[in-house]
Amino acid sequence: MAKSTNTQHWFEVKKIKEYLHVIRERLDEIDPRYLTTYTNLYLIIGTHSALLIDTGCGLFPLRPVIKDLILDKKLLVLNTHSHFDHVGGNSEFETILIHKEERRLIAKPHDISFLSSSPKEIVKRFETINYQFSPAKEIQTIEHDEIIDLGELSVRVIHTPGHSPGCISLLTSRCELFIGDTAHYGTMFLTKNTFPTSLKSIANLLKLFHKYENIEIYPAHEDFAVGKELLEELTKGIQNIDNIWDSRIRNDFLDAWLIKDNKFKYVIF
Repeated sequence: MAKSTNTQHWFEVKKIKEYLHVIRERLDEIDPRYLTTYTNLYLIIGTHSALLIDTGCGLFPLRPVIKDLILDKKLLVLNTHSHFDHVGGNSEFETILIHKEERRLIAKPHDISFLSSSPKEIVKRFETINYQFSPAKEIQTIEHDEIIDLGELSVRVIHTPGHSPGCISLLTSRCELFIGDTAHYGTMFLTKNTFPTSLKSIANLLKLFHKYENIEIYPAHEDFAVGKELLEELTKGIQNIDNIWDSRIRNDFLDAWLIKDNKFKYVIF
């Protein structure tokens, strides 16, 4: 896996397919208290346009990395949702696409002062922006079932609320499924009173496999290019949380409960 030389070797860039790159950041090197190793950004390149999925943590400039990969193609930039590790680079780009439920959250400055107590020295880079992300310059809302044409490759928007109200997933015309934080291996962040919403969103994603058997799943954290077993295992895990609830421990930094089974950790608000 090659590292970009444009931003002090911070981003790890891997070409997965001729038209698809993953751009990874080490979230644990920013703050290990989030119990997550990698944040995955994705770049899908069509014949006339490219789509960047999420803008990461904003620690180093992302735009130069993207420009080197897309050359003169038009760039579209999309947030799967509005959490800090997905929107940090928004202000580097002219327009951000996001579901209407979370438009307001990227339209204002984003406070990240909670990172100032991280044990990692590198977060001091955020002192130059006073631990605050600038709002997106322009915002365009997107809807469920909207189609984004990239040229000989298209992407369908799927609203998958649960992790947050405006979470979206994206299905390409070549059967790659980008699911943001709706599901991933490692540590899942969930809200107990939205378990039914999360389960419904995961069930809707599983229905896609009835029509498209060769779907590959690309989550926003940890392992990527995984199969539907991720969705099946997470469904069983969430359904079983009440049964293991007594094993929970309190995480004071996250102000949440931490619980785990043999497949996942869960941070539950």
